[in-house]
Amino acid sequence: MSELKYKRVLLKLSGESLMGDQQFGIESEMLVHYAHQIKELQEMGVEIAVVIGGGNIFRGLSAHKTGIERVQGDYMGMLATVINGMALQSALEQAGVYTRLVTAIKMEKIAEPFIRRKAIRHLEKGRVVIFSAGTGSPYFTTDSAAALRANEVGADVILKGTRVDGVYTADPEKDKTATKFDTISFAKVISKGLGVMDMTAFTLCQENNLPIVVFDIGKADNLKRIVKGEQIGTLVTS
Repeated sequence: MSELKYKRVLLKLSGESLMGDQQFGIESEMLVHYAHQIKELQEMGVEIAVVIGGGNIFRGLSAHKTGIERVQGDYMGMLATVINGMALQSALEQAGVYTRLVTAIKMEKIAEPFIRRKAIRHLEKGRVVIFSAGTGSPYFTTDSAAALRANEVGADVILKGTRVDGVYTADPEKDKTATKFDTISFAKVISKGLGVMDMTAFTLCQENNLPIVVFDIGKADNLKRIVKGEQIGTLVTS
């Protein structure tokens, strides 16, 4: 265990990352991809919590375009994260990984309600804990849920899996001259207006000195290399 830089991690995945090459929904190959990577971490002795978004099914922030009131749309988005959580749980269990699906909104038939001490105990026993339904309140993103849960369970780091391999001076998919940061401070991210996480989530991490690693989730070995301490992606820290 001594070679691990991070013993307890919170992995933040976007709902869109589950789409693969599709326009919406869940691509089974992506589920298998994530389940395999998470299983590798678990076998290394890492305690893993996961927060996954719901943008592949429904995005609350876009609900107003369809005439749905904002709060109602946010709750619909929370339910989308539960669907994704159930899908990831199924993929992990098929890979032989013990899991617990935990929701911020009570739905006892399919998941446990969030109880902090119970969630920590699951992690200590080596179970992968999937936090769903965001914070349980409207107006908060799944980034905010990730920051909140990571602090509540005492995670060493938030690992934010994205389509790009770190934080850049500009969007590398739009600006070919953008350069990547290996490490960057919270203050510099704010001053430069870089979109690492939404500001509520980001401030919560900054105030509690919780580092964030932004990395390319598409590369199979990145997760295990990060927890071993290799320089992968961008480390955001105080």
